[in-house]
Amino acid sequence: MRLTTKGRFAVTAMIDLALRQQGGPVTLSAISQRQNISLSYLEQLFGKLRRHELVESVRGPGGGYTLARLARNITVADIIFAVDEPLDATNCGGKSECTSGTDGKPGVCMTHELWSALNRKMVDFLDSVSLQDLVDQQRMRQLQESSSASVNGVRVNVPGKPVSVAA
Repeated sequence: MRLTTKGRFAVTAMIDLALRQQGGPVTLSAISQRQNISLSYLEQLFGKLRRHELVESVRGPGGGYTLARLARNITVADIIFAVDEPLDATNCGGKSECTSGTDGKPGVCMTHELWSALNRKMVDFLDSVSLQDLVDQQRMRQLQESSSASVNGVRVNVPGKPVSVAA
């Protein structure tokens, strides 16, 4: 079972887009710079995301991409499947017959149902997490990081935060 960089980058880019689209369309070059993802790779991913109606493109000056629907209505599973990311833990690629563990004879391997059940759980989990959930988590992290102000290299005590001195 693996989730490749294609799926990871697509989710990361969609979070970046959702965080910044209130200021207007977001360019892929800006996402590329912030997330350290190749621009040409993002262009390929966003082409697929657009075809699956998860993002919309805006042409011309000030153009870029926006979400095609509300972030709460886009799931991680939507994003993963839009970029053709296979989620399969079986050795046979989900086929009804495989030869692994069946002495080379056609049939279902002994662990096929286990891995098929895992596939269903993964899809159910990814379908339960919305893009809005991830955006909210990221905003909370940013708030926590910015809540400790720094004055001349010394961290100022913020209620609920430990005091530390930068070296």
